Amino acid sequence: MQRFNLVIFRQFWAIAQSYWSSEEKWRARGLLLVVIVMSLGYTGLSVLLNNKRGELISALSAQDEARFWQTIVVFAGTLVLYAPLYAGYVYLRDRLGLEWRQWLTSDFINRYFENRAFYHINHSDIDNPDQRITEDVKSFTQESLVLLLALVDSVLAIAAFSSVLWGISKPLILFLVVYALVGTLTTIGVFGKPLMEINFNQLKKEADFRFSLVRVRENAEAIAFYQGEACESDRIKARFGEVFDNFKRLIVWELNLNILTNAYEFIPFILPAIVVAPGIFAGELEVGKVTEAQGAFIRVFFSLNLIVARFQSLTTFGAGVERLYTFLESFETTAETDGKIEGVERTAIETQSRDHLALEHMTLQTPNGQRTLIKDLSLKLPVGEGLLVRGVSGCGKSSLLRAIVGLWDTGTGTIVRPPLDEMLFLPQRPYMILGTLRDQMVYPKMDLSIEDSQLRDVLIQVNLPDLEQRHGGFEAEKNWAEVLSLGEQQRLIFARLLLNKPSYAILDEATSALDPKNEKHLYQKLRESGMTFLSVGHRESLSDHHQLVLDLSGDTSSGDATWSVSASVPLT
Repeated sequence: MQRFNLVIFRQFWAIAQSYWSSEEKWRARGLLLVVIVMSLGYTGLSVLLNNKRGELISALSAQDEARFWQTIVVFAGTLVLYAPLYAGYVYLRDRLGLEWRQWLTSDFINRYFENRAFYHINHSDIDNPDQRITEDVKSFTQESLVLLLALVDSVLAIAAFSSVLWGISKPLILFLVVYALVGTLTTIGVFGKPLMEINFNQLKKEADFRFSLVRVRENAEAIAFYQGEACESDRIKARFGEVFDNFKRLIVWELNLNILTNAYEFIPFILPAIVVAPGIFAGELEVGKVTEAQGAFIRVFFSLNLIVARFQSLTTFGAGVERLYTFLESFETTAETDGKIEGVERTAIETQSRDHLALEHMTLQTPNGQRTLIKDLSLKLPVGEGLLVRGVSGCGKSSLLRAIVGLWDTGTGTIVRPPLDEMLFLPQRPYMILGTLRDQMVYPKMDLSIEDSQLRDVLIQVNLPDLEQRHGGFEAEKNWAEVLSLGEQQRLIFARLLLNKPSYAILDEATSALDPKNEKHLYQKLRESGMTFLSVGHRESLSDHHQLVLDLSGDTSSGDATWSVSASVPLT
């Protein structure tokens, strides 16, 4: 865990600099300048208001009615300017934070999906990327501006109110500086590292707890079938127990911090009166100078005392900065370590973009390089034909598909394939997006313009003729993974295949939930479309729908992963 020191500032700038040097930099810098100017304006008005508070007390003490009402008029006029100026300052600060959040969220999302980083991060030590993009980015942008402008306000307040104190009592200035410095160093030294670590863990454990609840929602039916309610309940309670225990530690440290800060912040309320009292008793100062000195002293003190006063929020902010920084770093680390396995140079399968699919002396290993799945495989899939990949579980069937689409590339040899936008992958468990029935059918080419009549025709082709009527039309939005059976989902993604019309289709047990009649019908539609397709499956009947069969043995005990290619029986 990093100490609360310059490392946090380096991490902060690594995240922040992209926005402040982006195409929106002039708008952002302009807004920030306006906010700072408004801060300067209301700080000046604050000095005037503080002075008039003292004037009111002095006028009352001297029983000077004319001076009293004159001060009231000036005070009220100043307040009329101060209130909207401060409100506008807060609004523009929050607006700038919102625009920064919009840009930074978009930037992180772009990085998350660029070069399939989301896939690689899912297999790394980075936990809960969803929380980092949502909550941590939100906290980063909002808290950054609040803390930055609090620092600016503090500098302005010190400059403005120190002159007031200097005119009343010079020793107060020296005492303030020493007192604030001692308090700040003590607080950082005692509470800095423990609170950073506890807050970092709290963010992680809260995210893990929330994610465990999301998993129950996403897998409700499977849990119900397994009657796993007790097990899931215990797991979730255990996760919350970790949240609870860590938060208990947090509030104990906060208790000690509050004891220190409350005692530490009490003295500034009485010290000015003690220092100014002799001058008032001697008749050298007016009674209102106590109020004025006290107001100025407190403003300067809390400005100097910024770190102590905001220490808990600073440690929470620092923990969030570290989580965002490690997330940002993971995008670069994935690319930097892509050519190494545990620090050792690894070989990668070469990919060539052509108009056909072929494997040339390809040896495929697991991403960590510890196991060889397929060795020296060479074959070519003729355009317009089908290849069936068979073999026992764990022999590398699905891994071969991952290699073809570029998710795994540890090994040697060459994969020749069409561009990825000419290929469409159909997994065993269909991916149902959040959206309308139309969206389900055209995904991933959401910009396809297709008439309803064509959609209906395709639904008939995949044996779902009444799907539109049953669910309220093509614009109906539902949780399709819940309302459709697995067999209906598999037929629906075949409709997706027929509408997207890729040159190549990759099917990973994409008909496992279908009866033989529906399976035969869908493969017939594939052949009629002229697509070239590669299927993974176990059923013997699948060979009837493919011209070639690749059998994988998965026997790596001798260091060889054997395979054989044969022609299938004539198509029926």
